[in-house]
Amino acid sequence: MKIYKIFTLFMAAVSLMFFTQVKAFAISDKDITAPAAVLMDSETGEVLYQKNPHEKRACASITKVMTLDLVMEALDNGRIKWTDTVTASEHASSMGGSDIWLEPGETMTVDEMVKATIVASANDAAVALAEHICGSEDEFVVMMNEKAKKLGMKDTVFKNCNGLDEEGHITSAYDVALMSRDLIRHKSIFKYSQIWMDTLRNGKTQLVNTNKLLKSYNGITGLKTGTTSQAGSCISATAERDGLSLIAVVLGSKTGKDRFSDAAVLLDYGFANYTVYTPKSPDEAFTDITVTNGMNDKVKTETEINGKFLIKKGGDKDITYDITLPESIEAPVNKGDKIGKITYKRNGKSIAEYPINSAEQVEKISFSKIFDLIFKRLIK
Repeated sequence: MKIYKIFTLFMAAVSLMFFTQVKAFAISDKDITAPAAVLMDSETGEVLYQKNPHEKRACASITKVMTLDLVMEALDNGRIKWTDTVTASEHASSMGGSDIWLEPGETMTVDEMVKATIVASANDAAVALAEHICGSEDEFVVMMNEKAKKLGMKDTVFKNCNGLDEEGHITSAYDVALMSRDLIRHKSIFKYSQIWMDTLRNGKTQLVNTNKLLKSYNGITGLKTGTTSQAGSCISATAERDGLSLIAVVLGSKTGKDRFSDAAVLLDYGFANYTVYTPKSPDEAFTDITVTNGMNDKVKTETEINGKFLIKKGGDKDITYDITLPESIEAPVNKGDKIGKITYKRNGKSIAEYPINSAEQVEKISFSKIFDLIFKRLIK
């Protein structure tokens, strides 16, 4: 009887392990309650899961991802500075909804306005930043739509910079992932997107982050939530574990709880199934190649691999590489000249290519150079 109980417990444990693994490594549209969702690898842009990815929908304050992206670009190119003073206009102060109650003529720094925009999802702060950069929200929205086209966001039309419901203001889960990916290229945005609580106006105004995953999800780094009557509850959630950075977009959830749950399911699926593979430069890429008609008869090669591949866990065994190098090359050879290549493949299909270059210079042989060389040796 005792052996039977032990056997039963053992089989139950095996069964539980099996079903846990199946659940961890599979996802279907039934697991995602929202009408539209996308899971994207931020490094490669590869879509790992999608549900109605191009369905055009309102996205509420997720709009501010594009607003913040343009703000970060303006900071990077020196058009504005973190310490710049931003003055709230009548228009910015009139936004309503989620805001920090800016008064007309009130001033804050760009740093404070960005913090308010991403942490508290402040509509008035977003408009104030837009006006600071372009002079008017309308001009800024033109810039938003131009950037959307540049990023390949074919489902998107912006009508404002904060996401308040407006006829024709639409995007898609896929497009939100694209602009989120572009925003997080600016690593300083994480300084703000990971703030849980902070204050403005010398502690008089409290900010509480609308992204509740900051308190519940391991590896969460951001990014932006949004809720309106037309859009429902939305989120673009970013997270990173072991070098793998993911973007989970959920649009149109019925409740805030549902959007966080869906985002967590998407991220769990990504982290359970995928990993980052970082290739190393093969030893065979560092060799000597024969040089014909050169002042030296050999040239050394070099290469540098700085890319990463997204692969399914356990898929590293499917990664192979081929090295292509000639038996000889003709002089002259300049340092940095491409001599050959390394081609990485997954299951026989090419996924990346890196050059193998000359590590040194070899001049073409000539009578004058030979005479000069002989003369230098003689006088030694």
